[in-house]
Amino acid sequence: MDVHLKRLAAASLAAERADEALADGATITATEALDEARAELQALREGWPAMSSTERAIVGRTAVPVRERIDALAGRLPKVSALTQAAPEHDPEEDADPEAA
Repeated sequence: MDVHLKRLAAASLAAERADEALADGATITATEALDEARAELQALREGWPAMSSTERAIVGRTAVPVRERIDALAGRLPKVSALTQAAPEHDPEEDADPEAA
């Protein structure tokens, strides 16, 4: 049981770091922290079949708000978009032989 609760705590702490990073405008740091939180929850999911019914009851009830928080934080991340939709430009230096220079 201790291992499962430590994983939940790690996920919650990672979500807290993501929240702080978003407040500071550090979206890459926030994304990395959310990825870490998701990885902890995924490890819990993988261990679910081996848990006793008591462990499942405690972990399941405790994991729900952590997952909801992670989802809410992920919704606050800015959407990734391309800077332009133009065709790539050809660079003549790409065709030059570097040994000829």
